[in-house]
Amino acid sequence: MSRQPVIVIVGRPNVGKSTLFNRLTRSRRALVHDLPGVTRDRIVGEAPWRGGSLTVVDTGGLLFEDLDDFIPLIRSQADVAVRAADAVIFLLDGESGLMPEDREIGGWLRALDVPVVPVVNKGDRAEVEDQAAEFYSLGFGESVVISAEHGRGLAELWDFLEPHLAAALEDDELEDDDSGREARIAIVGRPNVGKSSLMNQLVEDSRVLVSDIPGTTRDAVDVVREREGMTFRFVDTAGIRRKGKTDKGPEVLSVVMARRHLERAHLCLLMVDVTEGITRQDAHVGGYAWESGRGVILVVNKWDLVEDRAATRADLEDQMARQLKFMRHSPIVFLSALTGKGVHKLFPVMQRMHVARGCKTSTSDLNRLLKAAWEGRPPASQGRKEPRFYYATQVQSSPPAFVLFTNLTRDPHFSYMRYLENTLRENLGLEGVPIRVMIRGRKN
Repeated sequence: MSRQPVIVIVGRPNVGKSTLFNRLTRSRRALVHDLPGVTRDRIVGEAPWRGGSLTVVDTGGLLFEDLDDFIPLIRSQADVAVRAADAVIFLLDGESGLMPEDREIGGWLRALDVPVVPVVNKGDRAEVEDQAAEFYSLGFGESVVISAEHGRGLAELWDFLEPHLAAALEDDELEDDDSGREARIAIVGRPNVGKSSLMNQLVEDSRVLVSDIPGTTRDAVDVVREREGMTFRFVDTAGIRRKGKTDKGPEVLSVVMARRHLERAHLCLLMVDVTEGITRQDAHVGGYAWESGRGVILVVNKWDLVEDRAATRADLEDQMARQLKFMRHSPIVFLSALTGKGVHKLFPVMQRMHVARGCKTSTSDLNRLLKAAWEGRPPASQGRKEPRFYYATQVQSSPPAFVLFTNLTRDPHFSYMRYLENTLRENLGLEGVPIRVMIRGRKN
């Protein structure tokens, strides 16, 4: 599965959203109380699905009359969540029946044009089944009757959600099939490092709000640019903080959405501030990108403020070797997102890496290369038998993965695996692209 689908729960206050969230995620993260408006912050959790998991977002109670200062904020962040959702659970109260506030929320959801599953809660009461028909008037089709408190009807709810979630994953696969013609680039980094300014320079337009206040970008912004026969789709994501450094409000949701956009990208631009150097937080953000199999370009911003560039470059390369060991083969581009100087250098690097990430090597060429590397520097013997290389094959592209078939009974030392990885990088032009090398041997 390429990414985790996202389900968002919406509804007016006190219909049982937090209870349903806790039931789906099998947790007690959301506070449950009879007092309307207890949930003001976004709460994000994971629910088991198809042998893996998906993301569930609990939103605050929606109202369209601003009775206090929190209501517009709750509505704004619910809007962000719903727009990024693969399926929306519109939770309704079967005990109180259809209310005017429900109709307002229904109209709002129709305007957003998102997949909606109407769910009638408190179905443990006998009269709810009879009253459920009135919710047809909302225009979302048949509703599911459940009891979030007692777990009734959840199997049927998953049956209603499944088509929307499966369709979302199929759309992702179709996007991947189109990857040769379009490069999807996620701009990632710590808050306030200059991502939005870089986006505006890349697309030569002031499309994204730029501010000195960290966290200005809450949602991901998608902009397309054609250049030299290739399409670049840029996504400026919200700043990703280390776990434990986000608050319980909108920023939690922004981080989840940023990771989701990162998982849908082919490459990412990891931005760092040259005046602050490479921090542990930068390594944390880069780790998300690298582990998800995305090619990474290290973008050093505010290069126009540096006086001794040779010394600063050497210092950054040393920091990269210590903090970003997993990205030791990634290219580095120095630029100023504010002035635009050096931004043009990114395009040939992005194009080259996009092509490399989708590389497909013939079996004959791959075997000649790896056989020569093996014979030139064989791994350490495991027992009395001499290590033997049988053949190799590429099992995946985007990102590339290779399997070597040998007579080894266990994996060689990690330094030898790095040697094979370096051989493939240098000969196949895979600079900055995560690759995976696996050994298949004979068991004792």
